[in-house]
Amino acid sequence: MILILGGTGEARELAARVPAISSLAGRVSAPRLPAGEVRVGGFGGVDGLTQWLRDNDIHAVVDATHPFARQITANAFEACGRAGVPFLILRRPGFTPQEGWLWVDSVTEAARHLPGSRVFLTTGRQDLAEFAACPQWFLARMVEPPEPPMPQRIEVLLSRGPFTVDGELELMRSREIDVLVTKDSGGSMTSAKLEAAAQLGVPVVIVRRPPLPPAEVVPTVEDVLRWPGLAGTGRSGLLG
Repeated sequence: MILILGGTGEARELAARVPAISSLAGRVSAPRLPAGEVRVGGFGGVDGLTQWLRDNDIHAVVDATHPFARQITANAFEACGRAGVPFLILRRPGFTPQEGWLWVDSVTEAARHLPGSRVFLTTGRQDLAEFAACPQWFLARMVEPPEPPMPQRIEVLLSRGPFTVDGELELMRSREIDVLVTKDSGGSMTSAKLEAAAQLGVPVVIVRRPPLPPAEVVPTVEDVLRWPGLAGTGRSGLLG
């Protein structure tokens, strides 16, 4: 059996094409569920995941988590090494860099480099506390309601992509946005905001992806399906 980590679009696509158990972190109350068997919640760190892999006869692990889910990727890499299970990272390509983007290494650094007064913040609710002391006005878009601490001057917009360029243009104009803060998550579901920012001449502060462990990395589901580590996992005939 294959274990797929993550609730990304790529993870759901892969789960629809191979027999697998999909593992979701459980941070969203109503996630988009993949096909097949699904488990929700953590494993109990590296030790817990190592034992779970052994107990459930897992023959391969594909990490298709969000590009910023650093801890689970590190834990999975180590657990697979201990358990002797083949491990592959599926990561969609990042956004194509544009001239004028301000690249930073962390959300903390982004909060220290805000070249505007009305901020469109799309880094997620877990990072909102990093901006709590900032004096700027924020439009913060996320899937689930946030918990304090958060900036004093804030409008929270609960929404889930995909988003359109026209919609992002209207949103940014109506809120008079003069800086966009986001992560290099890649993909098409959230890229429209970058095009809208470019059209409006709005500066972009973008957080670089965290480093990956020294594992094999592929960019697409098709690459996963060609991975030798899936040999013998019962995937034959399911690749249409």
